[in-house]
Amino acid sequence: MLVKSRTRPMEMHLYLSLGARMTLLEKEKQYLWNMEKGYEGECMFDALTEKLEDCNHLILNDLLLKHNNTTFQIDTLIITPRNAYLFEVKNFEGDYIYDTRTDQLHVKANSKDYEVTNPLNQLNRCNSLLRQLLNSCGFNLPIIASVVFINSEFTLYQSPPDKPFIHPTQINRYLKGLQTDSSFKLTKMHTALAEKLTSLHIVDSPFKSLPEYSYDQVGKGLMCASCSSLSVVVEGRSARCVRCHKVETLEEIVLRHVGEFRMLFPDRKITTSGIFEWCGMGVSEKVVRRILDKHFSIKGSRRWSYYL
Repeated sequence: MLVKSRTRPMEMHLYLSLGARMTLLEKEKQYLWNMEKGYEGECMFDALTEKLEDCNHLILNDLLLKHNNTTFQIDTLIITPRNAYLFEVKNFEGDYIYDTRTDQLHVKANSKDYEVTNPLNQLNRCNSLLRQLLNSCGFNLPIIASVVFINSEFTLYQSPPDKPFIHPTQINRYLKGLQTDSSFKLTKMHTALAEKLTSLHIVDSPFKSLPEYSYDQVGKGLMCASCSSLSVVVEGRSARCVRCHKVETLEEIVLRHVGEFRMLFPDRKITTSGIFEWCGMGVSEKVVRRILDKHFSIKGSRRWSYYL
């Protein structure tokens, strides 16, 4: 049973918005690509865990927790009657080599190889902090931690069989194994544990690494919710993306742009003229005012009015 779903990180929303409206530095583009790649892999794993057939497990995705002033992130945690299964999901693609002498991971690319961070380092850190957190909360459920390589185009040469790696061809078999023991059932303790971890989840990540930007620096216009391009045109009571053909109602697209505006410029007031300008004047000011009046409370009067 799914207890906590995964949502796209706010930092990723922000980068996607800025990437559509201004030119990011190369290192910022790479950072966004890494975020998108990682999120894509996590969603791929979610699609597999959702297929678990029985209700004798609790699934918590995308937990950001803190213990002893140390913050750590859990990609996926599956609570079963006997164990808590901790998964670190990696969407690596291509050929990698594991150096058993140094416990280093190398990726082969263009006849060269270079070292990447061993995901076991992050897994072990997360495992240790989660165990300490559970003990401090009075829970004593054993933790089984694994790194999941989700991408079918991934190969790890010299993979040590004693390391907690789950390769692409092993994932389905591993997850099916979580359903084999039906002699034990979930109890109130397991539900309490899931509720406790969910309540401890930190919504606003402290790890944000944001580009520098200003209002005048970013482009204005209607951005597509699907492909993040500024290729949206208004057609009657709807708006259509010329690039990917995504269609939204005018109400949907205006409200989404209000949310984007608030995310990027939390200190600016929401006004009819401001949102009209932010939408690149693609939606009439009259329509913008009607939608804002419907969904927000107005403060002030005439040209000094704004919305909350």
